[in-house]
Amino acid sequence: MSDGVRTGPESSERPLSEAYDTALLDLDGVVYAGGNAIAHAVGSLERARAGGMHLAYVTNNALRTPGAVAEHLTELGIPAAAEDVITSAQAVARLIAEQVPAGARVLVIGGEGLRVALRERGLEPVESADDDPAAVVQGYGGPELTWGRFAEASYAVARGVPWFASNTDLTIPSGRGIAPGNGAAVEVVRIATGKEPQVAGKPLPPMHRETVIRTGAKRPLVVGDRLDTDIEGAFNGGVDSLLVLTGVTDGPRLLAATPEHRPTYVDADLRGLLTGQPEITREGEGFRCGGWTATAGNTRLELDGDGEALDGLRALCAAAWTAAGEGSCELDGGKALARLGL
Repeated sequence: MSDGVRTGPESSERPLSEAYDTALLDLDGVVYAGGNAIAHAVGSLERARAGGMHLAYVTNNALRTPGAVAEHLTELGIPAAAEDVITSAQAVARLIAEQVPAGARVLVIGGEGLRVALRERGLEPVESADDDPAAVVQGYGGPELTWGRFAEASYAVARGVPWFASNTDLTIPSGRGIAPGNGAAVEVVRIATGKEPQVAGKPLPPMHRETVIRTGAKRPLVVGDRLDTDIEGAFNGGVDSLLVLTGVTDGPRLLAATPEHRPTYVDADLRGLLTGQPEITREGEGFRCGGWTATAGNTRLELDGDGEALDGLRALCAAAWTAAGEGSCELDGGKALARLGL
């Protein structure tokens, strides 16, 4: 980094699973998609765990309970216990409990994960705005969540009841593509009421605090597929991050990333935990990684050389982020990314 601004992915001589004590792994788009394990996830996590790395699963999805998530992971071949899973439901429940009386009623717009997390904090989940709730909490409820639930939240929020959201991710990856996330549902209530919720999930501090409390991590590595939640959350928490390209982030988004969205490391998938990360060197006006050299031209990013596509992408990141400084790179990287097949 230069003057506190990351100007390219960093290197690591040691495998990341040895350089960090805990992997804080996002789930959707990193470990699985649409309920099925992503390629190389099971074997990579098994090897990282066998080497002594603690694995914790950190998700903004508030629908399922930690126990249900752990059971699913175990079925996929990734042994996990409920205490290995940290959800935005847990983070938002703690946030609410700090602001309402003990035993208070909370109107729940979402799934069972929210109800379990609230009860863990001694709060009483209720279903109607007429139940005199002290707070409203909204979390991802799955495709079966009915329109009437948004209306129920709107009635209470419009009356001045404090409103909380587990997270505001606009989209969520599925086995069939990208679907609306909790952020899209939050927008419905925001439009109806003109109010703003308190948000707990990534990338905001309540989620990072919850994760640190529950894992006790000393040198964590955030592993995610989203720049605006996983990577920004790591940035806000002052910890390192690994972006894997198995979810929503593609090459153009990565090259255009502003400082808070620039990951420490970039890799194709979770096999990146098991390896070191190559060095990027400055060569004249360009940046070299492996067999590739990337430069920032007048209107577009240029790429010369040959080798592993990921090395080319890392070199392009260095050229783009250096050119952008504290902003977002506006140079055209399409031709260079196409050459890499990205």
